[in-house]
Amino acid sequence: MFDIASCLSGHDPDALPVPVARQAIARLLPAPPAAESVPLRESLGRVLAEDIVSGLQVPPQDNAAMDGYALRGTDLAGEGPTRLTIAGTSLAGDQPAAELPPGHCRRIMTGAAMPDGLDTVVPQEFVQRDDTQGCIVIPAGVLKPGANRRLAGEDLALGEVALRAGRRLAPADLGLMASLGKAEVPVRRRLRVAILATGDELRPVGTTPLPPGCIYDSNRHTMWAMLQRLGVCEVLDHGVVADDPAALRAAFTRAAAEADVVISSGGVSVGEADHTKAVMAELGEVLFWKLAMRPGRPLAIGRIGEALLFGLPGNPVAVMVSFYAFVREALLALAGATPAPLPLLRARLTSPLRKKAGRTEYQRGIVGRAADGGGWQVEITGSQGSGVLSSMSRANGLLVLDHAAGDLPAGAEVDVIPFEGLI
Repeated sequence: MFDIASCLSGHDPDALPVPVARQAIARLLPAPPAAESVPLRESLGRVLAEDIVSGLQVPPQDNAAMDGYALRGTDLAGEGPTRLTIAGTSLAGDQPAAELPPGHCRRIMTGAAMPDGLDTVVPQEFVQRDDTQGCIVIPAGVLKPGANRRLAGEDLALGEVALRAGRRLAPADLGLMASLGKAEVPVRRRLRVAILATGDELRPVGTTPLPPGCIYDSNRHTMWAMLQRLGVCEVLDHGVVADDPAALRAAFTRAAAEADVVISSGGVSVGEADHTKAVMAELGEVLFWKLAMRPGRPLAIGRIGEALLFGLPGNPVAVMVSFYAFVREALLALAGATPAPLPLLRARLTSPLRKKAGRTEYQRGIVGRAADGGGWQVEITGSQGSGVLSSMSRANGLLVLDHAAGDLPAGAEVDVIPFEGLI
């Protein structure tokens, strides 16, 4: 682990750039968990373990794209109206009808199989129907041969890969697998992620009265929510652990034995009561970094036994920023997913920002459409202290200020991670 990290370009444990830390974490990840089979409706949000290959054509035969009349494109008159004799009706679910002689058409409903030899559907609103003569009249120029026909296999061809392994399954994916008749889906086992918070000052929510000098523990609830939203984890809550080496040793040992990943908050700095760092180093192989970022400078990454370990800072906003900057992508990769970077949009600052070059900064902001219609704009949510969790709650996006950037004037464009779908 130490060799991997130290060989990366730009490695500096006292001021590690965010991109270098991400590279190191990616190289430290173990193999994904084993696969299991689950019913189709239980696969939503899970990570696909194998390619889904189409065992049939979708649709299985040419069919009508709308209600109307099926005909031969070659029967359409070059000039003037086309008159065709009606020969029966095809409904969705009917067997394909036999081929009709030239000059004939067949009433057809959306989704019905095209009769043999017919290749075009004229919408019913385009025709004049003459029931006394049993025919329709199609005005000139309203239709081209081949129109309004869905081709067999145009959605999925036989043998085509419909979904790739590593995909996090979305609602449309479940519908796609259903169209292939898949009742069971091969997915990766959910990661078991243990969370715990450290600190003598922390008290569980609901504790009354709150003792002097104490605060309610918010970090476990934030971590639980972020992991639930991620959708690839089974969360094991190991509670609050006191700043006591024996208690910490027991808590980390138990969590590592039960989980694939252990995530803790607090105790990775250099305070006199921060025993977490020493206990982590005693129990496993752990790297302690000071990151060139704000908020969230201290971070621990390593292993205790077979479990991957993330030691996050103790301040509430730093916990969230560190999770989205490093842990989220690592967990997705570890779960077998093909990670995609968080979506970014470009927005103009409504006011100037102070920024220290040489570190990546994450600031909370409110993104909206500019009044002049010129695109997106963003304003920060007041105090950006790493303990001001209310500013994260008020925000709808996270400004990402580049490592090399300095102070930024009003009107400058910055990257913003929108919270919608994330937080």
